[in-house]
Amino acid sequence: MDPQWKQFYKLSYLKRAKMIENHAHLNSDEDGLISKNKNEVSQNLIENYLTNFSLPEGIAVNFLINGKDYLVPMVTEEPSVVAAASNGAKMLSQNNGISAEVINKLVDGEMIFKVSDKLGFENFIKDHKSEIIKIANQSHPSALKHGDGAQKICTRSISSNYLAVDMSLDAGESMGANTLNTMLEACSKFIAKKTDSQLLMAILTNYSAHALVKVVGKVSFDHLAKSKKAGKMVAQRIAEASEIAQLDIKRATTHNKGIMNGIDAVAMAFGNDFRALEAALHSFAANSEKYHGISTWEVQREFLVGKMTIPIPVGFVGGATSVLPLVEVNKKIAGIKNVKEEMKVIASVGLAQNLAALKALVSEGIQKGHMNLQLKSMALANGAKPKEVDQVVAELRKQSSVDARSAKKIIRMIRSGKRE
Repeated sequence: MDPQWKQFYKLSYLKRAKMIENHAHLNSDEDGLISKNKNEVSQNLIENYLTNFSLPEGIAVNFLINGKDYLVPMVTEEPSVVAAASNGAKMLSQNNGISAEVINKLVDGEMIFKVSDKLGFENFIKDHKSEIIKIANQSHPSALKHGDGAQKICTRSISSNYLAVDMSLDAGESMGANTLNTMLEACSKFIAKKTDSQLLMAILTNYSAHALVKVVGKVSFDHLAKSKKAGKMVAQRIAEASEIAQLDIKRATTHNKGIMNGIDAVAMAFGNDFRALEAALHSFAANSEKYHGISTWEVQREFLVGKMTIPIPVGFVGGATSVLPLVEVNKKIAGIKNVKEEMKVIASVGLAQNLAALKALVSEGIQKGHMNLQLKSMALANGAKPKEVDQVVAELRKQSSVDARSAKKIIRMIRSGKRE
């Protein structure tokens, strides 16, 4: 590597920006775009900061959750996500909406030890649980002000040589990662000192089996199609597609990715770590003998009923939720007051997103609705100005097939005032 980048992080913002400009041969417009989107707050959030990369935010409507109406902010670059969430929510709202319940809200961590006497080590942990929990809470006293602190300790065998000591934390309204890591480090030092063991690591896990939300919703047949008979057929096909997601890993992966389209978008709008949510869901989906679809849909009498229990490891305060200005605005738009309400809303969006995707998939096909929304992106990507987009899209819809070449041709025709 060029030596000039070695101490890059120690340089001032202006020097770093100038080096990047010279290295990439940026023109004045490109350099201006970087300058226009930077701010002082973001400079303190990440290392080697350059600028802010923004994504569009939209509002999903029609959500009725536990009897309360919600507008849900969603941050995503994917054209069909907000529309699909709103569509799924509308179908689910016709029958008392979505029922959501937080089963638990804990963050989990593990201390990994290399041990020579597994039985002796396990007995030590068993006999000193109360003391270890006390050490955990003393290491981060504010944990008991905002939540119930460290909750439980147990051992888990990893191999013949390695044992894990698992700890769960009630962090109250925060996500709790930093608090838990502090506790784990304090406890692991105590355990290593008191036992014949070697500490390998102590850190939270993104396997969030104790941060679960259960959501349930149902749709009557007549809200799935124009007639009750056709709606019943759509419902049966959705149920079959749901069953395939339990059996086929390829379908399960895409099934769950569709759920995360909605969950990630809301998590980002609320300033949460969507990567932690992704890790939690996919590991949870693989916690049985095989990876499977995280939601299920089945026909019950006159209804299609959807159920999903999913890990939602998020925080309502702390971290990025406290320093990104739009997060507070988005919470106000959504009308959420605490972390458990936030968890319920996020999981409900996942269920609605899933319903809309499955309905499109087994009826008209996923591409029809998806491509209608993609046309705007195609127009912009091929040079259309914002005021030209609607006209370009109208012309593209007349085409039997659309691609970049046809979009550019239409843009040229519009600007020349000609029509074929």
